[in-house]
Amino acid sequence: MLTVRNSEQDKVTALDAGADDYITKPFGIPELLARIRAALRRLPASQGSDDTVIRLDGVEIDMQMRRVRKADKEIRLTPKEFDLLHFLVANPHVAIPHAKLLQAVWGPDYGDQVEYLRVFVNQLRKKIEPDPSRPLYLLTEPWVGYRFEPPAQGLLEP
Repeated sequence: MLTVRNSEQDKVTALDAGADDYITKPFGIPELLARIRAALRRLPASQGSDDTVIRLDGVEIDMQMRRVRKADKEIRLTPKEFDLLHFLVANPHVAIPHAKLLQAVWGPDYGDQVEYLRVFVNQLRKKIEPDPSRPLYLLTEPWVGYRFEPPAQGLLEP
């Protein structure tokens, strides 16, 4: 948010309403650019191209279209669920720590809310795993975080 209103209450209200940042006029261009760079760092990172389609036992994940299909039926993922899935898929075979996942998907203020992550991973497992109680793709790394394990055949298609 860019505004002339600079009281603490205005800032709290705006941030609580969903603003990612708050900067007041007058401002310096270097500060504005630094805040933009910080916001861009909080976006989910991806390795490679987003025009990948991933197939996992009847589940098709289209990264560019942000769509998931299972048995030819569209599966609805929330934006955060898709961002989490995207981050995990973009880093296959890598155990990603809880704090890194939280900060990559929810932002820098969420490094300690591991319960958020558990809830979202469980929801994703219900939507894409053949047997959510025995996951094949979204694996828990005890005391570390989570890991995406693609099928052995490497069913990634550009």
